[in-house]
Amino acid sequence: MPSQHPKKTGYGYVIERYVTRKDSDHPRYLELNSARVLRPGWPHAKRFARHLIDDAATITDAELEALLAYEWRSRLTAAWLIGVDRRESFRKRIGNLLLASEVCYSGGAYCFALARFGTHADAEILTTYLDRYLPRTDLHYDQPDALGALLHLDARLGTNHANRFTEPDGLWDHWGKGVGRLGYPSHTPAELRRWTDLHCAFANGWSRP
Repeated sequence: MPSQHPKKTGYGYVIERYVTRKDSDHPRYLELNSARVLRPGWPHAKRFARHLIDDAATITDAELEALLAYEWRSRLTAAWLIGVDRRESFRKRIGNLLLASEVCYSGGAYCFALARFGTHADAEILTTYLDRYLPRTDLHYDQPDALGALLHLDARLGTNHANRFTEPDGLWDHWGKGVGRLGYPSHTPAELRRWTDLHCAFANGWSRP
């Protein structure tokens, strides 16, 4: 899907309004990508979270579509806003973007949004992604985020979708060994689930019920 700047559809303001705005010493997209929001004692946490929640509640679907049609910074931010506000109407759109894996960095935000939606349909999307990309031991994309989100959903839903990926000498082990030879670090499934749990706990603690 070709990238399109929001100004071409009359939404040029959304980048400054939602993506590069500063509620700390860095633009919002950088804070979201670095996960500093999860660090205890971060001095900007309350202000950052309050504005993020406010924007997630008030941004229009059209503005979100404009962000999702552009590059990784805007897509990452849009996916966070979608996940925080649990806009399940974007499930298919988020799922398609995750499976396409067109740009860097934004995939983790798509996985966060699916974890926040919290349904069997979201688990199916993540399972489809892992079936497609775990066999690709030459690619380090968003496999860790997808597995963490799927494990989070399994715990929430009482399902076991991730079991066939994480069994000894299964797809996760093989993928980890493959990308390990490329210099990427390995993470246990428990560590990945904890990471998703932390992101969702952050959103749960600040967003509307």
